[in-house]
Amino acid sequence: MSRRSGKSISGCARCQNLFTRNAVLRGQVHVLRLKLQREQAFRVAAEQRVKDLEERLSVNATNSSMPPSASPRWAPRPARKKPTGRKRGAQIGHKGNGRKLLEEQQVDDRIEHRPSICAHCQARLEQQPGELVGRHQVAELPPRAVKITEHQSFACRCGVCGMVNRATIPEQVRASSIGPRLSGAIGLLSAFVHGSRRAITGVVSEVLGCPIALGSISARERELSDALELPYAQLAEQVSQAKVKYVDETSWYQKGTEQWLFAAITRTAAVFSIEKTRTRRSLKSLLRGRLRGVFCTDRAAIYDLLTLSRRGLCWAHLKRDFVRCLERGGTSEAIGEAGLEVCNQVFRVWRDFRQKKISRRELAERMQPWRQKMHQTLEHGAALGIAKTTGLCKSLLKREQAMWNWTKVPGLEPTNNLAERMLRPAVIWRKKSFGSDSRGGSVFVERMLSVIQAAKLRKQNLLDYLTQALTAHRAGCSVPTLGP
Repeated sequence: MSRRSGKSISGCARCQNLFTRNAVLRGQVHVLRLKLQREQAFRVAAEQRVKDLEERLSVNATNSSMPPSASPRWAPRPARKKPTGRKRGAQIGHKGNGRKLLEEQQVDDRIEHRPSICAHCQARLEQQPGELVGRHQVAELPPRAVKITEHQSFACRCGVCGMVNRATIPEQVRASSIGPRLSGAIGLLSAFVHGSRRAITGVVSEVLGCPIALGSISARERELSDALELPYAQLAEQVSQAKVKYVDETSWYQKGTEQWLFAAITRTAAVFSIEKTRTRRSLKSLLRGRLRGVFCTDRAAIYDLLTLSRRGLCWAHLKRDFVRCLERGGTSEAIGEAGLEVCNQVFRVWRDFRQKKISRRELAERMQPWRQKMHQTLEHGAALGIAKTTGLCKSLLKREQAMWNWTKVPGLEPTNNLAERMLRPAVIWRKKSFGSDSRGGSVFVERMLSVIQAAKLRKQNLLDYLTQALTAHRAGCSVPTLGP
């Protein structure tokens, strides 16, 4: 209490007003501070969103799994090779690749061109023996390429007892009005050429000279699908038992609903399967429920059920991931540069190994320092604090062993290009047909893709095999196995 005023400070009206005003101002400062924090957080989130959107705009075939045909117009064009100064086309001294003549027993007609008069003395040459000095073969499509065979059944009356005896056309012949070879060709026009049913009808009618109804095309596809049931199961079992296999997947559509087309490929066999979901159960279904051997895959989570010792990561995918780190800029750029350096070295050493310039032991020795450098790069990136770059590096550190299994597992390559090449025709088919309309159509796709790619790997004539399969199927016999 002040002796002069005899009043307490707290009782001073002016002081009380100042205290009140100070409290109000403190509250306003607190509110403004919270608002500033929210604005700063909003700005940081907005800046991050802008970066994410810019990164999405920069996605193209060089830094993602996007096919080159889907790259945006503003994407950088693929690097062109430096001109060598040589003219386009075949170079002098290169081995020719001309059309080979068929054997004489494979020729349908022969037209002989003989000289009739001597160019020197004009003597007649009809009776003189000739020597074959030149051959030229011309291939031509006849007006009607198919052969139509009419089967007729007759009835005869017995001259002894008078009974009428009727012959019947064999059931195997009556099974279809389209022969097995033409049926196989229709299947190839659908699954190999990816023609629509109406287009196939036009080709068979106009080009081959065999009028056919639109519904007959679907009927031939169903018959061919049934005939390939056993060969498809055999291919699936062969792939399942293989020591090394390459697995990939792409989207497919059944009645407009997105599904997934899985592919598992070996050096001699291939199997495709359309599943409703992209899950581990679908992967097991592809391989008959048993996951045996070593798998080359991408980093999709469904493959994490495989132990690291039985899995190989595709380095082509990793290269695109590091390209995105490089393009992200900032501190991620150094991670991208270091990762790309290791990727280029991987492909260089693998090329030497495939050309048999180095042994597998030398391959492992040459990759050891680069393996250490990659580990250091991933550890540095994992501690970087940039969400996508850190996430990539942590993901690869968890799967680091799978990145290097190709150096020690015979038959395992550092990329999954084999599976991607086998899937490419399926992607083209999907884009042209928009998928299948029923489960039966999906089964036809699975079996035809499997047989086509397996025949290609085994260098077997596909039309001949389809003809044999349909012939055996119509006769009720066991369908032959596809190739050796």
